[in-house]
Amino acid sequence: MNSYNITTLDDFIIRRQKDYPEAKGEFSRLMHHLGTAAKMVSMKVKRAGLSDILGQSQNMNVQGEIQQKLDVYADEVFTAALLSSGECCGVATEENQNIITFTHEFAVNGKYIVCIDPLDGSANIDANVSVGTIFSIYRRVSQRGEQVSEIDFLQPGTKQVAAGYVIYGSSTMLVYSTGNGVNGFTLDPSLGEFCLSHPGMMHSEKGRIYSVNEGNYIKFPEGVKKYIKYCQENDTETERPYISRYIGSLVSDFHRNLLKGGIYLYPESKNYPTGKLRLVYECNPMSFLAEHSGGMGSDGSGRVLTIVPESLHQRIPFYTGSTEMVKRVEKFIAENQ
Repeated sequence: MNSYNITTLDDFIIRRQKDYPEAKGEFSRLMHHLGTAAKMVSMKVKRAGLSDILGQSQNMNVQGEIQQKLDVYADEVFTAALLSSGECCGVATEENQNIITFTHEFAVNGKYIVCIDPLDGSANIDANVSVGTIFSIYRRVSQRGEQVSEIDFLQPGTKQVAAGYVIYGSSTMLVYSTGNGVNGFTLDPSLGEFCLSHPGMMHSEKGRIYSVNEGNYIKFPEGVKKYIKYCQENDTETERPYISRYIGSLVSDFHRNLLKGGIYLYPESKNYPTGKLRLVYECNPMSFLAEHSGGMGSDGSGRVLTIVPESLHQRIPFYTGSTEMVKRVEKFIAENQ
């Protein structure tokens, strides 16, 4: 990276803001605080083996899962950062049963609400595997100055103002979109800033990687089983067999497939008959990013972003990635209902 030609996340957002004469800087401030929280979590992740942050806490989240200590830390940091931005009036997170309503005078006038999975893949943290944060930003539908309610959070994904993720790996990257392309920023430890490193990120139309927990194969619907067998078959014309790669962290698997081309699958199963991933703060933001990078996000029968959520923690089957691959798995599912 040319040290004389660096575009930081804040610089990038401000430049994009100039394209919208009606913009008043609220979104820029919100993104700045999200970026600050991501830096704090990144620092803690990098020191996870040196501080009392590994392992399980004594708490259980709304999903019935034992929280990791880092889950709790990330949830607290992002919630505090969003409150202090003054632009966010409420948050929905994976770790809380109900929405978090900000009642502070400066916050109730906020224009935005945020849905967030503070630490995706945290079960892997003890094994030093990449984890991430997923976030989704909406304009509130309730009146500014009033307390938000759950209806503000149950908007279809088409209403998202922006969505993104942070991946904490060998480097820390923040990837986001406002509906005008997808751009990636890598955290430069020497500057303490996210710097534009991956402008205009795009899914390849035809990928060669499939990401699924094949250990659950026997529990999958017939159409998904047949698609997996299709991926494993030899066919020189379609460059099969495809490559199987599965990390077990949605952010990590999605990020790799965005860079290299592929599909991520988390079908319904006998253990999770309606799917496992959450629509509001996992599937919607990832589908938003997929669509604005030339890919797709599907529940197996249609576009994820058009689904109107019925509850904060609603689960759905999820297939996302390169367009041709997602369309093909939809076809297999439809033919084997």
